[in-house]
Amino acid sequence: MFEVLVFATLNGLVTGLLLFMLASGLTLIFSMMGVLNFAHASFYMLGAYFAYSISLYLGFWPGLLIAPLLVGLLGALIERYGLRRVHQHGHVAELVFTFGLAFLIDEAVQFFWGPDTKNYQSPDVLDFPLFTLFGQEFSAYRGFMIGISVLIFIGLYRLLTRSRVGIIIQAAITHPHTVANLGHNVPLIFMAVFGVGSALAGVAGVIAGPVLTTFPGMATVLGSIVFVIVVIGGLGSLAGALIASLLIGLLQSYAIASNLGVADLLNLFGLEFSRDHLLTDLWTLTLPQIAPILPYLLLILVLIFRPTGLLGNREQ
Repeated sequence: MFEVLVFATLNGLVTGLLLFMLASGLTLIFSMMGVLNFAHASFYMLGAYFAYSISLYLGFWPGLLIAPLLVGLLGALIERYGLRRVHQHGHVAELVFTFGLAFLIDEAVQFFWGPDTKNYQSPDVLDFPLFTLFGQEFSAYRGFMIGISVLIFIGLYRLLTRSRVGIIIQAAITHPHTVANLGHNVPLIFMAVFGVGSALAGVAGVIAGPVLTTFPGMATVLGSIVFVIVVIGGLGSLAGALIASLLIGLLQSYAIASNLGVADLLNLFGLEFSRDHLLTDLWTLTLPQIAPILPYLLLILVLIFRPTGLLGNREQ
């Protein structure tokens, strides 16, 4: 039982930090620009596909560097020539634009790369067990994923809270005219923020591609979870996004690793139901079966008891 708990925790940390890599870019865009980018997970998918194509010729490591830059450049161009024109028509127009953009990117991926799964592999240099515990191996690549996620959090946190660039970015959100009068190019700041946020999604795609497989539906798999993380963590809170990502990763990992059912949980409260009850099918569910919906149940609870999110300070 203890070894199951240990590896469930490790797997939960890997999943949670991977989700944070993806959610950090959306948190940056959402908090700085007020744009709910429905195409964010599509940039994550583009990062994986760009890295796959680059790795065929140059290897994994050049792909890790080049693919996020390409995704970030594409995101900056989309903001400059698309989203900026739509922004003046309000949030509904932005939502429709990014929603359509997600479909466009998905179709473009299938057009250029095809509908089949790509054989995108992790680098050989990380193809060894980082450590062995209770007879089970924890791969070095998963350790690498954890390290990259931690570095991203530290880098973003210091950028936004300890640097002059971060101060200008945050001031441009609340007082754009004042920042413009001080000689700063506010539209350029917003374009850079959107580009960096897209590039962060690209990094998540490059890292996750070899583990979660690279296929056209990979954006759909994690797309909705990203918005759940942003809301649970709190609008504009990078630390909140990290905590929410880890909570969701650990919650799902523990649920998948357990053998408990709904009936077992009800028995803890002294509740029992006969087998001929109308809701018999509900009582026979197990935690691994309901693991995919647990993040959404957590979202509902957070919205009921703390609408601003765990570390948010503004109404969402």
